[in-house]
Amino acid sequence: MATINDIGVAAAINIVTAFAFLIAFAIFRIQPVNDRVYFPKWYLKGLRSSSIQTGGFGSKFINLDFRSYVRFLNWMPEALKMPEPELVDHAGLDSVVYLRIYLLGLKIFVPIACVAFTAVVPVNWTNKALVGLKHSNISYSDIDKLSLSNIPNGSVRFWVHLCMAYAITFWTCFILKREYQNIALMRLQFLANDERRPNQYTVLVRNIPTDPHESICELVEHFFKVNHPDHYLTYQAVHDATKLSELVQTRKQMQNLLDYNLNKQMRNLSKRPVVKMGCLGCCGEEVDGIKYYTSMVEGLTREIAEEKEKLRTGTKSIVPAAFVSFKSRYGAAVCAQTQQSRDPTEWLTEWAAEPRDIYYDNLALPYVDLKIRRIIVAVAYFFLTFFFMIPIAFVQSLANIEGIEKAFPFLKPLIEVKLLKSIIQGFLPGIALKIFLLFLPRILMQMSKFEGFVSTSSLERRAASRFYMFQFINVFLGSIVTGTAFQQLNSFLNQSANDIPKTIGVSIPMKATFFITYIMVDGWAGVAGEILRLKPLIIYHLKNSFLVRTEKDREEATDPGTIGFNTGEPQIQLYFLLGLVYAAVSPILLPFIIVFFGLAYVVYRHQVINVYNQKYESAGKFWPDVHRRVVTALIVSQLLLMGLLSTKHASKSTPLLLVLPVLTIGFHVHCKSRYQPAFVTYPLQEAMIKDTLERTREPNLNLKAYFLNAYAHPEFRVGEDLEKEMAVEDPNRTPDLVATKRGSWRNTSLPSQHNSNSSLC
Repeated sequence: MATINDIGVAAAINIVTAFAFLIAFAIFRIQPVNDRVYFPKWYLKGLRSSSIQTGGFGSKFINLDFRSYVRFLNWMPEALKMPEPELVDHAGLDSVVYLRIYLLGLKIFVPIACVAFTAVVPVNWTNKALVGLKHSNISYSDIDKLSLSNIPNGSVRFWVHLCMAYAITFWTCFILKREYQNIALMRLQFLANDERRPNQYTVLVRNIPTDPHESICELVEHFFKVNHPDHYLTYQAVHDATKLSELVQTRKQMQNLLDYNLNKQMRNLSKRPVVKMGCLGCCGEEVDGIKYYTSMVEGLTREIAEEKEKLRTGTKSIVPAAFVSFKSRYGAAVCAQTQQSRDPTEWLTEWAAEPRDIYYDNLALPYVDLKIRRIIVAVAYFFLTFFFMIPIAFVQSLANIEGIEKAFPFLKPLIEVKLLKSIIQGFLPGIALKIFLLFLPRILMQMSKFEGFVSTSSLERRAASRFYMFQFINVFLGSIVTGTAFQQLNSFLNQSANDIPKTIGVSIPMKATFFITYIMVDGWAGVAGEILRLKPLIIYHLKNSFLVRTEKDREEATDPGTIGFNTGEPQIQLYFLLGLVYAAVSPILLPFIIVFFGLAYVVYRHQVINVYNQKYESAGKFWPDVHRRVVTALIVSQLLLMGLLSTKHASKSTPLLLVLPVLTIGFHVHCKSRYQPAFVTYPLQEAMIKDTLERTREPNLNLKAYFLNAYAHPEFRVGEDLEKEMAVEDPNRTPDLVATKRGSWRNTSLPSQHNSNSSLC
């Protein structure tokens, strides 16, 4: 059981570590040699092209202006200066909404902490229930006297905790509702003011039925010209371009090596660069490097052109899915939000993600395979969650040395050294759990890809959902259950089965000390380590020293990274869960959570402004998930408090506590019906407004040229000039109709003619 001294040692270690990271970052960031690591976003935007130059010897590598070292902490106020509207323009709405999760934590927990330390902590501290339980062999420390466990059974003082539960519920719901409303308005305003994007006019059509008379391309065009005659514009077939991707990647490598050899030739005109044809270029016949790589690039270019033509003209590579674009946002909204055929399993439509968000590898998956894949992933996820209890039990064994000593007395001399014991109990459990969770997000992301989601944003949201559930089951419930078992092992062995629930009710609030150590490791030192970017810094300099041959290599060596919604948001939700659960049970945990939210907000705001480069923009589409998980944490806290009070013989409070989950669920249903549609559907009124404004401003806009290659596979766009001028379209031109080969459609009364230039096919 961690004591106040153990918590103090852990706090000292983590505070020193966090300050060391922050000071190291403040120094590293002003060194010219590290400029691309700490300001990559400005390089990508083209607003920063050279490192800081201070004059004098070594100025390209080290900042010799000592005045800048005096202002080495000015990054903190600078991170808070940029107004939110400007930040939306700079980094996108997704980044701003993500930052608001940290602000949500501060808005919820700062007032709750003030009330808890004013009302709950004095009530817990002034009781002596734990002292009276010494005969029960229950392990506890002085810090546990601040928890609900220190109140005797049947005490009238539990009314304070009951009132605190109501205050937490109403305050949290009030803040959640206001935040949901604000972000829904921000999303609608962002979509209304946003520039024209292909995804505003495009739907993804899946599970296209096969037809013996028509190819998929002909079937798609005929279906939408018949069923959406006033709005349909064009389509983009989906190809399985695996071989093309391999060829493009190989040509990219060869082109880079050619550039490197050309640079070598420019530096020394008298000597031609040579390449050895043997193993790994270390032995064998020598050939002219420029001629060799030039021939390789030319050969691969021809192969790529042939493969593109094969994909365009053939039908075997086309999968039963397509991106269908419309003349207006209104037409796309109608199609995306309605059923297209009598059979609800065919012609399935959904809003297309923006082109850079599309995960093209999963578009080629047959729709019928998705159910099977998701069943396989569900089974794998179950076993992954189940077997992870083993390392959780190991971590809890570190956190509860007293229980282990009582069960295994022969270990006592080894771990009884005071400083070593404080480090093991106060620091090691948190860092051990952090290490065990290190590779989990990658595993969950691979599971999401196997399930078949077709956009990066949906992949990350799915992985985040699984990561949160994993942490809820293993980190939260697992730590409580296994921790209680280890912590009170001797008590369990020496009492009747009827008394075990009472022991659990006493010991669960005491687990706050373990979660405090985890918050300090992950939330304090971990966040400070994020801004230092030690791993990207080392990788950049290693690549720059050994692998960078050209300026393009240097650009690729800089990895700005992204927010990482699939890893960051579930971690934040764990802190919401811990804060809401322990606010009325053991409020001593709240200050540590508040420090995390405050520090993380400043750090991630700086990273969003200067570092992260988001790969997609979903306009805050993930906020309903955030809201739902906070509500879930609130309900869990209410149920847990209800169970704890029942073990403390406070039966009169149970009926009053039963009201809270019902009210919370009703609140969630209200918010879901009132605000979630803004994140799922696109109002036809908003679509019509934007269409009307666009037709007024650009009456002759040729959207077909705009969509020509918008959703083509990325490898189709390599080496092609896609920045074509938009031609003027005749507004009176009659739309083309595609000829049909289906016998059932040959007697249609509408004339049709085949348009062979509509799309890649």
